[in-house]
Amino acid sequence: MRIVFMGTPEFAVASLEALIEAGQEVVGVVTAPDRPAGRGRKLKASAVKEAGLKHQIPVLQPLKLKSPEFLESLRELKADLFVVVAFRMLPEVVWSMPEFGTFNLHGSLLPEYRGAAPIHWAVINGETETGVTTFFIDEKIDTGAIIASKPMAIGADETTGEVHDRMMQLGASLVVETVTAIQSGEIKAQPQPKDRSFKPAPKLHAENTRIDWSLPGQNIYNKVRGLNPFPAAWTEFVLQGEVVSAKIYKVAFEPAEHNLKIGSLVCDKKSIRVAIENGWINLLELKLSGKRKMNASDLLNGFSIPSDSNVQ
Repeated sequence: MRIVFMGTPEFAVASLEALIEAGQEVVGVVTAPDRPAGRGRKLKASAVKEAGLKHQIPVLQPLKLKSPEFLESLRELKADLFVVVAFRMLPEVVWSMPEFGTFNLHGSLLPEYRGAAPIHWAVINGETETGVTTFFIDEKIDTGAIIASKPMAIGADETTGEVHDRMMQLGASLVVETVTAIQSGEIKAQPQPKDRSFKPAPKLHAENTRIDWSLPGQNIYNKVRGLNPFPAAWTEFVLQGEVVSAKIYKVAFEPAEHNLKIGSLVCDKKSIRVAIENGWINLLELKLSGKRKMNASDLLNGFSIPSDSNVQ
């Protein structure tokens, strides 16, 4: 079976490498165009492009997925199957091209957490289980018939980055199993249910990554670990009338009773605590705007936080 693999980030590389190691015939790779990166803004290839070139696989980098030139190059690869992992939405003219269809690997147990950030939202919502799913792509986002899935646990203190790294390997094994099942003709894809609503996984942006200090402590704790390491939860410090934004990477929740206003800051030489309704959020690792990421004690060594400061 001739396979074209489509993907961009490191998460997708594990699946590509697993297919090659399993002896599958990957005849082409489709990935994003090179992007400017770093201080010098030099063009940088995607992780999938680098992996494809390493294995001497032809690489296509279309700006537009409907361009005649790209479609012709894709047809010339004569693929039987397209495999998609962490790539953009495909037009029907692409996903309907191969004889055996196009399947995608998604980082949740579909139909839950359809959308752009399934790992983040599962952790943010305090889920104890997630998983990976392969499904045939159709005209909508993450709604196609399910081929196979594998569950995995989420630890109570795991970050999205840690879940991502474990899921990357689990997903790679499911991709290989799915290709094998398609080759053997043993698959019976199941349509996703349409009779109820499911937890969404929308794109992350400034509004939904900001910390709401009025929420219970466990919710704030889950949000911080769910956005670690990227894009990071954030807040604003009010320091003597000046507003300073900060990214928050690691916190601890301490249940307690107090009479301080929500959002008040309490600092000593080694800790920065935020008063919330049911206790304290201890800020363990953060990055003030214009400064490097550091733990609270290191920050306090060279930065004074006035006693009347707060977060908002």
